[in-house]
Amino acid sequence: MECAPEGLRERKKAATRQALGIAAMRLAVQHGLENVHVEDIAAEAGVSARTFNNYFASKYEAICALAMDRSIRVGAALRSRPDGEPLMEAITQAVLVAYGRGTEAPGKEWIDGVRFVIASPALLGEYLRTQHAAQHAMAAAIAARTGTDLAADMRPAIMAGAITAAIHVAHERWLHSDPPVALITLIKRALGELRFSSEQNHADSEFSCGPRSQKETLAVVPPPAASPGPT
Repeated sequence: MECAPEGLRERKKAATRQALGIAAMRLAVQHGLENVHVEDIAAEAGVSARTFNNYFASKYEAICALAMDRSIRVGAALRSRPDGEPLMEAITQAVLVAYGRGTEAPGKEWIDGVRFVIASPALLGEYLRTQHAAQHAMAAAIAARTGTDLAADMRPAIMAGAITAAIHVAHERWLHSDPPVALITLIKRALGELRFSSEQNHADSEFSCGPRSQKETLAVVPPPAASPGPT
């Protein structure tokens, strides 16, 4: 029997991971996070508990999986944007592609449930880990896009932090909007505010242009001095 092509195998794994993440969030919203077990999530997704454990270490990780995977898609989309596109426009379009499912306002009962799940102290550690990973993925993609060295240049990480914060603010507004609104509308507004600020205050920044050469990067940001050791 022939093995499935690598691309197909990876797509199936991604689909299973996504199904588990969706099932975990849906059950947590419907029944309360504390009342959901791994076996419930696996059954909802149509797989075994063993399969669940192949993908996630806990139900908390499964719930945060959608956000984690979205951050990876944002980075991939940013790397694939046209070369001549301004950086902030490229970032905006990459983010909007990743949030393509958030084009409609959710029901009030659903959004209330999501807010309750996210506010759970038990989920906080995994949520913060996901946020950190998302910011790092964004920084790496910005560094690749601008031709900068992430280890020597702070600006990709700083810009990634600003983008991540803007998206977080949009999420917060989405969770507390009454009546509920489409998430992508708020994300567009948040990134638009950040874009306006960037264009007003940093019009001559290297980030508003194309990739810089290594010589230009080193001229602007000298290599860090050797560390004297732990303090």
